[in-house]
Amino acid sequence: MNSKIGAPNESSPLVLCLCSPSGVLTNFRRRCGFLFGAINPPASYEIGAEFLTARIRWGIVHDTWLRGYNQFYVSAMAEPIFRGIENHYFGFNLGMRYNFVRPGSRFVPYFSGGVGAGWIDSHPEIPGGQGQDFTFNILSAAGVSYSVNDHWKINVGALYEHLSNGGQTDPNPSLNLFGPQVGVNYSF
Repeated sequence: MNSKIGAPNESSPLVLCLCSPSGVLTNFRRRCGFLFGAINPPASYEIGAEFLTARIRWGIVHDTWLRGYNQFYVSAMAEPIFRGIENHYFGFNLGMRYNFVRPGSRFVPYFSGGVGAGWIDSHPEIPGGQGQDFTFNILSAAGVSYSVNDHWKINVGALYEHLSNGGQTDPNPSLNLFGPQVGVNYSF
């Protein structure tokens, strides 16, 4: 297996190869963040964002300033609500991530986005509370990973999360949350 940073892969002109012989890199990521309610929140919210993510690599971009690779991800979400009307949120998210790779660099900028669904302990009887337990979520993030070695990476970045029931109830107070995130990756 050729997984050294900066080592060429025999089947590809891409200088940086972080792949298995099959061309697919699978990794797991644990990340957490602290999110604050913004953009006209129904109440002052503070949420602890906890994610466990599995990613599969596909599609390498060569020889342009966009040099890098795509990843498809599946995330499980568990979010305690420290301040707000509700107490917790559990869900999943499916999405894409793009990693910008520079030859010889241990730093890999990225951006990602996805959609999913989940369950919140709603309190529709309280003004500003979520209208029902079932919700949709939208996640987007940008940041940078640092390759510690062939298997481990550390990530820091910013996260945006939108929670909404998609207009299934009226009112639909939705939450827009922003904040920092940190994470650790293990690659096979």
